[in-house]
Amino acid sequence: MARGRAGRVRALMRRLWPQTLAGRMLATQMLIVSIVFVGVGALSVAQQGEGVTDREVRRARQVAEQVTQEPGVRQVLGSQGEAWMSQAVAALESARTLSDSEGVYLARTSDGRVVAAAADDPLRRLPRTDAFEGSSWLGGENDDDDPETIMAMAPVIVAGELEPVGVVAVTRPSPSVWDDLATITPNLLTYLGLAGVIGVLGSLLLARKVKRQTLGLEPREIAGLVEQREAVLHGIKEGLLAVDLAGRVTLLNDEAATLLSIPQAGSTGHSLAELGADRALLSLFPDRRLRSGPTVSVSDESEVSSVDRVLLVRGRLVTANVMPVRQQGRLVGHVATLRDRTELLELQRDLDVTRATTDSLRAQAHEFSNRMHVVAGLIALEEYDDVQDYIRHITADEAELTARVGTAVADPAVAAMLMAKSRQAAERGITLDLDDDSRLARLDGDLSTDLNTILGNLVDNALDAVPEVSGRVRVALLGPDDGAVRLTVRDNGPGVPTDDTGTLFVRGYSTKDAEPGSSRGIGLALVRMVCTKRGGEVSVSNDDGAVFTVSLPTA
Repeated sequence: MARGRAGRVRALMRRLWPQTLAGRMLATQMLIVSIVFVGVGALSVAQQGEGVTDREVRRARQVAEQVTQEPGVRQVLGSQGEAWMSQAVAALESARTLSDSEGVYLARTSDGRVVAAAADDPLRRLPRTDAFEGSSWLGGENDDDDPETIMAMAPVIVAGELEPVGVVAVTRPSPSVWDDLATITPNLLTYLGLAGVIGVLGSLLLARKVKRQTLGLEPREIAGLVEQREAVLHGIKEGLLAVDLAGRVTLLNDEAATLLSIPQAGSTGHSLAELGADRALLSLFPDRRLRSGPTVSVSDESEVSSVDRVLLVRGRLVTANVMPVRQQGRLVGHVATLRDRTELLELQRDLDVTRATTDSLRAQAHEFSNRMHVVAGLIALEEYDDVQDYIRHITADEAELTARVGTAVADPAVAAMLMAKSRQAAERGITLDLDDDSRLARLDGDLSTDLNTILGNLVDNALDAVPEVSGRVRVALLGPDDGAVRLTVRDNGPGVPTDDTGTLFVRGYSTKDAEPGSSRGIGLALVRMVCTKRGGEVSVSNDDGAVFTVSLPTA
């Protein structure tokens, strides 16, 4: 039951509490102002009460001291006191009435007994205080720390006497809290009202400013957007990396951290260089600030952008798109979207092998068709001896190619690739030779596939580079030797321009003319990717043509 009531109370409070940001801020500020009001009022009442009490005490002492100077009061304490009693009482009553006191008393110092009084409920005896010794005294009627009645005493001193002969006591009512509050209410209301108006105006202005900075969104909407942003950033397949102008990471999702092999936890606020980013990643942002990390002036800001740029980052082929980020027309950083192209290019590699095999079969079919036409023509001419000689000749050529490749290359996949490329070259009038020193043992499946990918792409490039009819391409294969397989492909083409050797293996770069959207510039980038992935290397030089040398570790 208690929990049910508490739940209903909380539900009621939620309904009563404002739901908008401006309303909540205003209600909070008003609550704060109200608390301040109560505190200031309590402090003012306490201070005012102390002041009023002190004033009343001083007033009581002043009345007591004035009464001690009345002749009748002095005479009533003498030997003929009874004759002066009426005059003394009149003086006491006059002092009481004029000062609006509760009571005025006259007592002897010998026993403290009251001899004359002006009060509705007079006291019979006064408490002994310092006034009986000749000093004024201030306090309560009962000498309590918090008296309900204020009392002041003054000694009555007669000429010729060394000691006081009596004491005059004046009692006044102690002011209540309501009296104090009534006294200070006008000023307090003025000050608190002014403070309230200022507080409300400040709350409204603050709420308006916050509303403008949050684009008019309420707290629930902002929290929902943040949660949705986190879910999207960490749920998408593409990597997302954002940096500011000083090269510090401002956003990094899970996929980007995986693709770039950099830690995600604690990466925000650190530069890419501090996170150990690959040089290929740093090249996305060529500005020197993104490498060193110092803060720069606005005048040094430069905009960086690139589209579908392919990077080889620690064995992964990553496609990056970099775009500038602007806020209110001012450049604040850059954001890069990253996609893993490794699997796609591995599929492309397999398709290249399939295409090479298809081209080889097409060339063989074309060559076989031509040979069948020759045989059919010779038979039609009844040149049977020539038919036999022709068949022996082409059979010998095929057997020689098969024997030469089969003897030097024990791996069937690589041997099939060489034979296919040989027939493809022969169809174009180009000579493809296998070096006499070539020796290749049987390889495991992954190494054989990688070697075939490199061999096919290098031979295709060589066939495109040499002139038809007079072109020559030579292939050398060795290994495994010292834990590595070595491949050399040389041609008698024009060679590689010296200035292009640094960019030759970049995707999209090609020395041949190509139309936009073509697949030029992929083969050598794929060769370098496969070599880097296996921990190998590829190099190019010129020696009466281009010479490509590849070394692939067996492990």
